[in-house]
Amino acid sequence: MAEISMIGLDLAKSVFQVHGVAAAGQVSIKRQLRRGEVMRFFAKLPPCLVGMEACASAHYWARELTKLGHEVRLLPPAYVKPYVKRGRKNDAVDAEAICEAMQRPRMQVVPIKTEEQQAVLSLHRVRSLLVTQRTMLGNAVRSHFAEFGIIVPAGDGGLGKLIVLALDAEDQSLPQAAREALAMLAAQWRETDAKIAALDREIVVCHRANPDSVRVATIPGIGPLTASALVAAIGDPGRFETGRHFAAWLGLVPKQNSSGGKDRLGSITKMGDRRLRSLLVVGATAVLRHRQKEKGTWLAGLLARKSARQVTVALANKMARIAWAILAHGGTYREPAARAA
Repeated sequence: MAEISMIGLDLAKSVFQVHGVAAAGQVSIKRQLRRGEVMRFFAKLPPCLVGMEACASAHYWARELTKLGHEVRLLPPAYVKPYVKRGRKNDAVDAEAICEAMQRPRMQVVPIKTEEQQAVLSLHRVRSLLVTQRTMLGNAVRSHFAEFGIIVPAGDGGLGKLIVLALDAEDQSLPQAAREALAMLAAQWRETDAKIAALDREIVVCHRANPDSVRVATIPGIGPLTASALVAAIGDPGRFETGRHFAAWLGLVPKQNSSGGKDRLGSITKMGDRRLRSLLVVGATAVLRHRQKEKGTWLAGLLARKSARQVTVALANKMARIAWAILAHGGTYREPAARAA
């Protein structure tokens, strides 16, 4: 068997697929590995190039195989898919497609995240899940109270009144059976809210311990939550050539359908991390709310010809570029001279 120079590894929970090729391109090995066999298999191999899709558990396996001396490349799944042979979809074909994709000289790779980066991102993802659950619980409480004719204003204040009412055993405005059910929802809402507050405190601690995150938070519209998530997700800013490439990675640039010298731009691509993009747009909305009455600024000129939502997305794009510049070149945010005057 020729010496293996490149391996495509299709990850799974229990059964992994290996597709290895030699330097000349001929297939050297095709086999399945149980989870317990993976490390033993790669420990016996001389150092080679190993490719995997950047999916669940990929960063863990990349770190482990790197310790064995192998060079690991994580490829975006969307960029591997074109190399899957038409009409066939199984683990062996996927592993072969990873090998094919790795041979492309301009193939984009995903940096391997450290355990610290993944820990911070876990905080953000768990928080995002809990926020979704809290919203669902709040909407359920409102809708059930509405069935009994009890309506409160929108916002946290109105919902807070319903939570207190649901937990008040002395109140007689609801039938007993309904009160017991709504009391469960209200208690779960409070518990979820407390967990979110605890995660917020932990994220702030991580933010303050990271100098890069502190510097990014000097940008208007970016607070500890957004800064911490951006720094943990971006990893090495040097993998992006410019700030525009970073904004494109977040899905904040317009789609292009250009041909024949005519530029046709559409809505933003939304190709990146939805959660990061949402945080930036929300921050941009807050900035626009406080600065929309200013005259002679970039925002004022944009508002004169674009809708408010388009302006917030454009501002989110600009914030992302500034964040990349700070991470790539150092320093902190400085107000433009015209505004500082």
